[in-house]
Amino acid sequence: MYRKQETVVPNDLPLVQELGTTLREWTQIWHKLYVSNKTTLFRSVQQMAYSLIEYHSQIVSGTLPNDDLVELRKKVTAKIDYGNRILGLDLVVRDEAGNTLDPERTSTVSLFRAHESASHSIDERIQEEKVKHFCFCSTLFSGVHTYSLLINLRNFVCNIGEDAELFMSLYDPDKSEFISENFLVRWDSTGMPKEIEKLNNFPALFTDLSSTDLIRQRLFLVCQIIRVGCMELKEGKKHTGGLRRPFGVAGSGLRNRFFIVSRWYICTGSRSLFVTLKLLPGDVFQVQKHYPHFVDRTTAIVRKMGFPEIILPGYVRNDIYVTLLQGEFDRGKKKTPKNVEVIMSVLDEEGNPMEKAIFPGVGYEGITEYKSVIYYQVKQPCWNETVKVAIPIEDVCRCHLRLTFRHRSSQDSRDKSEKPFGMAFVHLMKSDGTTLPDGKHELIVYKVDVKKADDAKTYLTLPGSYAEVEEKERQTGKSFHHAGIIPITKDSFQIATLTCSTKLTQNVDLLGLLNWRSNTERLEEILQKLMEVEGGEIIKFLQDTLDALFNIMMETSEEETYDTLVFNALVFIISLIGDIKFQHFNPVLETYISKHFSATLAYHQVGLDSRSGQHIIHTKSCVSSTPLIFSLVLLDCRDVLLPLITDQLSGQLDDNSNKPDLEACVQLLSTVLDMLDCKDVGHYLACMTAILKQMEDAHYAQYISTFKTRQDIIDFLMETFIMFKNLMGNVFPPDWMIMNLHQMKVFLRAIDQYSDVLNKYFLDAAHFHLQLWNNYFYLIVAFLTHKSLQLESFSLEKRDKILNKYGDMRKSIGFKLREMWNNLGQHKMKFIPAMVGPILEATLVPEPELRKATIPIFFDMMQCEHHFSTDHTFQKFENELITKLDQEVEGGRGDEQYKILLEKTLLEYCRRHRYLSQSGEALAFLLSSLLENLLAYRTITHDESPELRMSCTVNVLVRTLKHSSSISKYTLLCLRDLHLDRENYTEAAYTLLLHAELLEVWMYQTLSLFVCSFCPQMWEKAIEMAKQLVKLHENQMFDFIELSQLLKQQAQYYENIMHAMRPQPEYFAVGYYGQGFPSFLRNKMFIYRGKEYEWLEDFSLKLMSQFPNAVKMTSTSPPGDNIFNSPGQHIQCFTVKPVLNLPSQFKDKGLPEQILNYYRTNEVEKFQYSRPFRKGEKDPDNEFATMWIERTTYITAYRFPGILKWFEVKSMSVVKISPLDNAIETMELANEKLSNLVQQQACDRSLPVHPLSMMLNGIVDPAVMGGFSNYEKAFFTEAYMKKNPDHLERIEVLKHLIALQIPLLDEGIRIHGEKSTEQLKPLHNRLVTCFQDLRAKVEKLYGVITLVSLMDSTLKKGFVRDRLRSRVGSMVMPYIMSSTLRRMSTISNASGSSNGTSSRPAFQESVFTASCFLISRNKLPYFQLCSEG
Repeated sequence: MYRKQETVVPNDLPLVQELGTTLREWTQIWHKLYVSNKTTLFRSVQQMAYSLIEYHSQIVSGTLPNDDLVELRKKVTAKIDYGNRILGLDLVVRDEAGNTLDPERTSTVSLFRAHESASHSIDERIQEEKVKHFCFCSTLFSGVHTYSLLINLRNFVCNIGEDAELFMSLYDPDKSEFISENFLVRWDSTGMPKEIEKLNNFPALFTDLSSTDLIRQRLFLVCQIIRVGCMELKEGKKHTGGLRRPFGVAGSGLRNRFFIVSRWYICTGSRSLFVTLKLLPGDVFQVQKHYPHFVDRTTAIVRKMGFPEIILPGYVRNDIYVTLLQGEFDRGKKKTPKNVEVIMSVLDEEGNPMEKAIFPGVGYEGITEYKSVIYYQVKQPCWNETVKVAIPIEDVCRCHLRLTFRHRSSQDSRDKSEKPFGMAFVHLMKSDGTTLPDGKHELIVYKVDVKKADDAKTYLTLPGSYAEVEEKERQTGKSFHHAGIIPITKDSFQIATLTCSTKLTQNVDLLGLLNWRSNTERLEEILQKLMEVEGGEIIKFLQDTLDALFNIMMETSEEETYDTLVFNALVFIISLIGDIKFQHFNPVLETYISKHFSATLAYHQVGLDSRSGQHIIHTKSCVSSTPLIFSLVLLDCRDVLLPLITDQLSGQLDDNSNKPDLEACVQLLSTVLDMLDCKDVGHYLACMTAILKQMEDAHYAQYISTFKTRQDIIDFLMETFIMFKNLMGNVFPPDWMIMNLHQMKVFLRAIDQYSDVLNKYFLDAAHFHLQLWNNYFYLIVAFLTHKSLQLESFSLEKRDKILNKYGDMRKSIGFKLREMWNNLGQHKMKFIPAMVGPILEATLVPEPELRKATIPIFFDMMQCEHHFSTDHTFQKFENELITKLDQEVEGGRGDEQYKILLEKTLLEYCRRHRYLSQSGEALAFLLSSLLENLLAYRTITHDESPELRMSCTVNVLVRTLKHSSSISKYTLLCLRDLHLDRENYTEAAYTLLLHAELLEVWMYQTLSLFVCSFCPQMWEKAIEMAKQLVKLHENQMFDFIELSQLLKQQAQYYENIMHAMRPQPEYFAVGYYGQGFPSFLRNKMFIYRGKEYEWLEDFSLKLMSQFPNAVKMTSTSPPGDNIFNSPGQHIQCFTVKPVLNLPSQFKDKGLPEQILNYYRTNEVEKFQYSRPFRKGEKDPDNEFATMWIERTTYITAYRFPGILKWFEVKSMSVVKISPLDNAIETMELANEKLSNLVQQQACDRSLPVHPLSMMLNGIVDPAVMGGFSNYEKAFFTEAYMKKNPDHLERIEVLKHLIALQIPLLDEGIRIHGEKSTEQLKPLHNRLVTCFQDLRAKVEKLYGVITLVSLMDSTLKKGFVRDRLRSRVGSMVMPYIMSSTLRRMSTISNASGSSNGTSSRPAFQESVFTASCFLISRNKLPYFQLCSEG
């Protein structure tokens, strides 16, 4: 229940009150934004809050004039509304003066219009703020498509001794190409920049980069260093200067696609280069506008050698990039290859040079003549030098490139006499008016020793490249013969060109369109061929192309010849932009339509010419491009295009011959509907709410009385209930809080009126209408659980506002729900179990009074089903409630308070009932326990620890296994998946087996086979499953083929058991103590099954990582109450030993070790932990005399292995073992271990002998382990026997166990001798020596026990012969067991002499059946254990 607060009437202005409330609410959100590290929104809220605080100070100061106060009020309300919207808070509606509207004093329709107006104003403000704050986004685009990389050359440290040129550019190593122009910086011979005023600051902006450039596999910033000076760096005679020679290169990968300001530092010895980098969004104009502190007039603009991702209207560029690739030059009369220098210039048709038309790099003015780098004595030099040629567009058609080749000598005197030896040229524009194609060009190298070689008019008549030669040969059909005016050399030379121009095209058809006025007689052909032009080329010249098309339409308006062709061309271009490849150009076209499209006459022709419209609409491509055409012609052409579009849509959808483009049809239809401006249903809802608000009780009664029949009332109520349910919260936006609550309040009153109608007309048995009541209850539950009424999810300020204005409407509707349910009487059973889920939803609403009012409905349902059902139970209700409870809690509903109240209420009602006291009480406890587990499961569902999720899953499974098979099956599958993720294959198999048991028997058998192959090395369990399948195939399915395979598989399992090695898992006890653990772990102990070869240290480390705040306990003793009740977490972990639990068919029988090994760690539920402690004073001579054992036995809830790797300890017992009993137990285990090892070595001679060596040495050599001499000192003394006369019998047992060890050692040493190698002979000899001494001592003190072959024994019986025959060929014999030795010891003591002579056991034949058998590899003698006097 919410606390009642004192109502304070403030004297402040309403706006001041709102300011305070807003700031308090924003402050809470501001803190959450800081915690969640949402920096951008955090700073926005901070700035807005500071502004509101400043406004608040100005208002309360009282010094503002009235006009200023009105203006400030507008600022405040605009700021509050904007902030509320971006923070997801409710919309505040105001009047013209800025005061909040009161819904009680405002009509519903006016309230709706105020919401619409306020929402629209805020949307416009948000759009303005986006443009303002996110300036890097172009107003045309929803995202950034163009980027710029700002670099700044800080320093270049290198002692070259000559002038240097640094060329920096972007390079793609995967494509082996530069993607940008060069940024040029010149350095002088003193090691300083030539522009000293720019020292440590050479900025350059690499612009026009697209998103595809940033996601290249690799992208490098490369700096090429060219020295300008002599051929070689040396002193002496006068050398030729001014030569450009290669010096070095630096490069670094730009790995991060989103660059921040970073430093690029390359250092090699004493040479280093320092560069800073920063990626900026936008093109050069956007960057200059929004980042003036980074980019100013001194910043060099380095273009990309290509176009940006989007070419905006008005974008003009005319650059031609020429790359000197490579050449091969004849050495002529020289002995060595030439030092070739290429000199490039741009000349017009008269041979006049174009001044400053060549740009080697950005940062300096252009030059008239470019000289290449010289490679010393290289026959086939590769330059790969790129320069930019920039000349006016009108001059391109009459210009060409001229390249001359000259040998440069290192001696100045010789160099002056060197003349150019070759010349090549290439036209920048072809004869058809198109630009030189991009790509490589093989140029013809002419000699220049003829005067005519310098005459441009002469050599321009000749072909410049071999491609021109081939073109002429194709045109004339004749082979080309050189006229011989200028001789051709044997040399070869290649260049590459790339044209980046928005005015020069390399496509003849597109050029024809752009220059259509000069060739109007071919206009029809030009328009038709436009459809064949490659899309990228058209997009590049989009604005010019559209201008040309509309100019054609305008200038040929009197003729209708070209209208259809132009319109088809427009559709073709718009369809191109609809392609996903060019989808980014949609804003470009929209910008053209809105800002550059001014061809008025063409506009009217496009919009009003129905004939052209009919023609183009018939093309299928137009269906997908019509939205843009619709935008192009706007609404003036709607009367023409709309009928045509609808007709074509109908034709497309009805066309059975061709597959219609359904997606394009849907897009077109949605665009048309959007253009026709469909009205919002909110207006109608506002009107209906206004009508209902005006209606009084009498109006409702009068309206119901107008219906002539009861069926009319049913129809009306059914439609109204469904309509109310659909309209609640689904029409008005969520932030329209006032409108939504106003609607809910009006609906609440209407529902109350309709409740009376139900009670009056449809409650008696004759007219009861089940579906109508169902719809009514569903409406009430939907109203009660509506998100706009869940006050707990709101801030305190918003909650108080709602409570003060509307109250908690959930209480009113909840009490009505209880009242209407109670009115049902005998009809209640019709709603069970269908209405259990909706009622549960209502009870889960976190309002205490509502819960107290609705939870008793559950007891009423139990009572009804118990009364009306034949078996007098409430099983349907119980199963449905458990199923729905799981769904609701998983969906986020329910809490600890609900669990407590549900249990308390059900117990209170059930205990007062005569028949439901026991069953009802059981259900109450079951639901409480289930809720506890479900809540815990929900809490850790997203926890990183799969172990915790597994525990909760099993807890839920235990509670639902008998009540809801659907939940159980789903839960088991979730548990299986968790096991598989953790590679717990054994547990996953057991989980799947349990899931199979919930299914039909046939599915169970099928899944059993899956479990057989799914569970690794659990062959015993696989055999058990296989036997069931054998019966199925043998007796029911008669599938003998499958049966044979199954039996073979079963045989393989048996063989695996006897021969395959299986590592055994360790078991660990883990206690979780303290109140800091979840309820399903708190103050409980579990036994964990570890993985194979998992040590305690590894297991503990993994366990502690799940609870990083827990404290690991060092003691294994049970903790005290201070630990149990502490608020923290304490974990206790230690190793426990499983207690062997043999199946009944194996008990009291000799078993091979391989069989026993499985049951030592499997099918176990009992575990022991032995903790040594001292009792009495410590004996300095022998610690065994006072060493007691505290043995704790733990019994788990389920056996291992199972569906979990851990189970809770359900019971625990502690016993204390005396030192003598501990010694007896130790000797029994030692003898058992020795016997097992001897048997293994005897059966399998391939086993290594080292384990046997270690065990024998540890027993027979007293220097190693001390042997049993410690027992003699502790227990066999006269003083001990006199002090403990009741221990005499057990002392005799210990003596017998010591004597029994001798024959086992004898057999072991014999086998050890047979298997010993030369290296082990010294050890074996020592073992023999020690054993002889030990044997003599033991036989003297405790008697002789020998193993006699049964072949020579008088005790040979028939069963022995049968046993021998059955064992022929087998390598496995029965193994000695500690229980067997214990019985033997007992018999031995019972038959001992009483005359003071040494006690010598005299065994009977019954003892033989459980005695130890030893076997040799070569023969199979059976031995009887007997005693000698």
